[in-house]
Amino acid sequence: MEKATEYPLPSFTLDRASYVPYYRQVADRVRELIQSRKVGAGETFWSEGEMARQLGISKMTIRHALESLRQEGLLVVEKGKRPRVGRGRIQKDFQQLRGFSEEMARRGMKASSKLLSIRSLKADAEARSALGLEESGFIFRIQRLRLADGKVVGLETAIIPAHLFPDLDQQDLAHQSLYHLLEKRYGVKLERSREELEAVAAGNAEARLLRVKPGFPLFSMRRTVYSSDDVAVEFAHSLFRGDRYSATVISRRTR
Repeated sequence: MEKATEYPLPSFTLDRASYVPYYRQVADRVRELIQSRKVGAGETFWSEGEMARQLGISKMTIRHALESLRQEGLLVVEKGKRPRVGRGRIQKDFQQLRGFSEEMARRGMKASSKLLSIRSLKADAEARSALGLEESGFIFRIQRLRLADGKVVGLETAIIPAHLFPDLDQQDLAHQSLYHLLEKRYGVKLERSREELEAVAAGNAEARLLRVKPGFPLFSMRRTVYSSDDVAVEFAHSLFRGDRYSATVISRRTR
């Protein structure tokens, strides 16, 4: 668990002549401090009252600014306590089919994985349904912890049809992208995915691996990935820490 230590933040001022609302100015300056790592994750932040007095504005304005930062995962705000600096959330863009490593690279973050297990198993009913396998079909079950800049953000279990990817269990899945491997080594072009999202509470096993308490909010994503030949090549279940991951979906109104 991250240790909360009080940290004297640098003072900053507001541009009173600007058309940018005060709450947005405050949020922008605090975000800059956190993202530039002038303050670190787990460190205790100023209270609403202290910031309001320092800047000469209302506590309601400060509260508005802090709430926007809380939604980004940059601050942890608990009732009756001073805010603490968070790590920020990784935003998943569902408009593009990308693996975890690709997502992190686009955000300037270093992705890494800890391979927990890879096993060859007879497919159960759920895997057969998702991947269109025969009753006698076999799969590779790959479970990995996902890390961004060395910090645990998620737990992923991927189910891969064994007949399409022979010897997959002999590959170094701890140090390379699974999607890159499927495309480059096995020549399968990934085309699209179908994803189901929901919020769930961490069970004891997931909590231990993700370094949170049981009941902690998690972002659950079930994904089936299809090749350009419209063949299901992966069925995966990912659990991401709710304080470090969020989803971005762009919707357009049809006429």
